[in-house]
Amino acid sequence: MPLRFNAIQNLSTDHAKTESSGKITSLFGTNAFTHETAREFLSDEAYKSLMSSIKAGQKIDRAMANQIANGIRAWAESKGVTHFTHWFQPLTGTTAEKHDSFFTLKSDGTFIEQFEGDALIQQEPDASSFPSGGLRATFEARGYTAWDPSSPAFIMDTGPGKTLCIPTIFVSYTGESLDYKAPLLKALEALNKAAVDVCNYFDKNITRVTATLGWEQEYFVMDEGLFIARPDLVMCGRTVFGHTSAKNQQLEDHYFGSIPERVYAYMRDYEEEAYKLGIPLKTRHNEVAPAQFECAPIFEEVNLAVDHNTLLMDVMTRVATRHNLRVLLHEKPFAGINGSGKHNNWSLATDTGINLLAPGKTPKTNLMFLTFFVNTIKAVHDYADVLRASIASAQNDHRLGANEAPPAIISVFIGQYLSKVLNDVKERVSEKMDETDESLLKIDIHKSIPELLLDNTDRNRTSPFAFTGNKFEFRAVGSSANCANPMTVLNTIMAETLRQFKKDVDTLIEKGEKKEIAIMHVIREYILSGEKVLFEGNNYSEEWEKEAEKRGLPNIKTTPLALDSMVTGKAKKLFESNDIYTHSELEARHEIELEKYIKKVQIESRIMGEIATSHILPAAIRYQNMLANNIKGLKEIGLPESSYSNQKQILEQISEHINKTSDLVEKMIEARKICNNISETRSKAIAYQSQVKDAFFDDIRYHVDKLELLVDDREWYLPKYREMLFLR
Repeated sequence: MPLRFNAIQNLSTDHAKTESSGKITSLFGTNAFTHETAREFLSDEAYKSLMSSIKAGQKIDRAMANQIANGIRAWAESKGVTHFTHWFQPLTGTTAEKHDSFFTLKSDGTFIEQFEGDALIQQEPDASSFPSGGLRATFEARGYTAWDPSSPAFIMDTGPGKTLCIPTIFVSYTGESLDYKAPLLKALEALNKAAVDVCNYFDKNITRVTATLGWEQEYFVMDEGLFIARPDLVMCGRTVFGHTSAKNQQLEDHYFGSIPERVYAYMRDYEEEAYKLGIPLKTRHNEVAPAQFECAPIFEEVNLAVDHNTLLMDVMTRVATRHNLRVLLHEKPFAGINGSGKHNNWSLATDTGINLLAPGKTPKTNLMFLTFFVNTIKAVHDYADVLRASIASAQNDHRLGANEAPPAIISVFIGQYLSKVLNDVKERVSEKMDETDESLLKIDIHKSIPELLLDNTDRNRTSPFAFTGNKFEFRAVGSSANCANPMTVLNTIMAETLRQFKKDVDTLIEKGEKKEIAIMHVIREYILSGEKVLFEGNNYSEEWEKEAEKRGLPNIKTTPLALDSMVTGKAKKLFESNDIYTHSELEARHEIELEKYIKKVQIESRIMGEIATSHILPAAIRYQNMLANNIKGLKEIGLPESSYSNQKQILEQISEHINKTSDLVEKMIEARKICNNISETRSKAIAYQSQVKDAFFDDIRYHVDKLELLVDDREWYLPKYREMLFLR
């Protein structure tokens, strides 16, 4: 029996039962080396050393590292752990780990369990098989993982096995970063320094500013049997063929609807795993498309939030198989319905408890809010192209601008009330403004914004970068992406803009301007220079695309071209001046992302050709023969042509689509061969995008999807959309 029919017949009705473990508070962090756990398993000296490293970035010496390692091992062993690994995030887009046991043999033959400080702080995995963008040759493949104390160690349960995972950065022998975490940590520190300097205009007690992140993870869930029967889902994470079902999302009945029981059991299961790891999940619900869902956590410091999201994607994938389900994290697994994003809600918090992006209640805090609010807009305006590059991928190209997600144009939505505030500043701050004209300095922004704006629901859902009351929501990030990349860019451009802001304000102060007046002057200049990026309307509309072009805003729709912004002189200056990337590191990442794009499109092209040749055409030809035999039989018994004219018409249509599909697949294969002979990576990526993907994918799909409608359902062996999206 074909896999499709076998999967439908054996569709699991025996849902995995998960018993609740009680209150979330009793589970939370039980598999994470939290501050409370550290206090229990470490000496006072070791605990203080670890806390100083986490809070102030102080280096832990080797002797103290031994004490900390022993404490972590004691905790892990108390939970049945036998192995440890340095858990890191290479530029593959997934996580990596190499397990070692605590078991060791001494020189005299005795055997013990041991975990020393050296093993905690640093390991040496082979870096030859990870992407390096030419930074390292295969024969110079040494790489190092180095412990990140700011992200707690955790225990990963994999079936009956338990592994202690140490979050680390990954660098080459010569110090170049080969992962997502190392640049992110640098960007967060650059932002901290720049933001504290600006905060001190308003409050000298502020000594640290932390960027916070609350991601929203969208995903699809489908039956495992149906998934396995789709080679394109197995290989690419998305369906390259498939006609939309009669019903999809047009009734808008799935969004926030009742969660299906089988999916609900799965959600509870992965949530419990997440809680044990210290991931503070808060929200779960049905998303817009059928079989699409979402979860979201409480805000955390960016580095920890990124680790938790990366970890959760792994947990969700593993737990799904327990329920005979598969989770799809691809940005666009199904055509004709909404794809999935990962909205990054970003804000800034001081060590004195102030959210810098929340309107204040006093003139001083109002001015501080306005400063950081306007600097964010200016940063996005000045570096929109770099921000666009940070979310560029083959997967996200399918989603961006598809009337379901923000377009490739980076713009900022702030709402009518804050738009009025900025207009007031722009109009009322004059060249001759002095300390006697302080009315604008006392504007009560907090009272001028309705309470609704402070609620998460008041937002422009078409905007790629929207202010939502006390944070900015970067909505263009793809669902499968590592948040570290867009967060590295966002925090870097903010650090750079704040550094320039301080220089500009200090220059005016040195000329004798009063501090508050100087700040208002620079804010006005930044509003004027950055206001082109502000847009309050429908980002999906053609009118906005034309308007954006008039404003000179970049609209780069494809990944190979969007990635160019990573290696411009402007980008190199930005990242090098903030000590995030060297020129060679930027060039390497540009090369890696281009290669990743090429490979993704190449794989999709290959599976498209394979499915068309070995699944679609045989099914269509079988039915073609059935129709031909039917017509032949009717002719032979002497029936008039009118009695088989409909069969003949269907036969002609099927024959046309068979020929078109076969011809286009052959041409696509030849185009791919031509692309493979291009040696320069950027040119090869552009060729794959224009000469393979854009030239053939939609056309081949059109003819295959027409065949799906025409061919006898019993002859069609690929699961259809109505089954994948609605059968659970």
